[in-house]
Amino acid sequence: IDAACTGCGSLERHRLFWMWFGADPGRLPGPVLHFAPERVLERRLRPLLGDYRTADLFEPADLRLDIEATGLPDGCVGSILCTHVLEHVDARRAMAELHRILAPGGRLVCSVPIVEGWAQTYEDPALRSQAERSLHFGRFDHVRWYGRALRDRLRAAGFVRIDEITAEGPAVVAHALLPGEKLFVCYRSPAPQEARP
Repeated sequence: IDAACTGCGSLERHRLFWMWFGADPGRLPGPVLHFAPERVLERRLRPLLGDYRTADLFEPADLRLDIEATGLPDGCVGSILCTHVLEHVDARRAMAELHRILAPGGRLVCSVPIVEGWAQTYEDPALRSQAERSLHFGRFDHVRWYGRALRDRLRAAGFVRIDEITAEGPAVVAHALLPGEKLFVCYRSPAPQEARP
């Protein structure tokens, strides 16, 4: 886990994203809003996407936004990139907010720590200390481990189609991916009529 490339510094999740996006940069229609941008992705995306902005509440970014309540107008962005953010926040509020600010047919591209063997998401708001959260969720700043029910939460937020890109087969070896890791591409209605990857 967290096998960084010695050349570019990318982690497994970055390489999985790039396998999907790199085949067709048109998969992220603008404007593109990237929450809590990981610099290794930002450096590569900014020159490729004409209308690309980063957003964060605490770290330097183009926009200082709270993912749970951005204050942005309805339907103002075409794509949202959100990798390993939803395990840190009130995800129900954040998912609803991301859906609200997406334009019709827009897409949310996200990844989270997920245990596919678990039907439900594991979270406990009573776990507040850094030590408790590290023990239960793997990191002091995480508040949940997602289970398969992640898809139900995304649908409940209004996303009408969820495509899943899975790290599998020879690509795992060729690109040093985490076997079984997922990238979720979630569409706001109406979903575009395009071939699935």
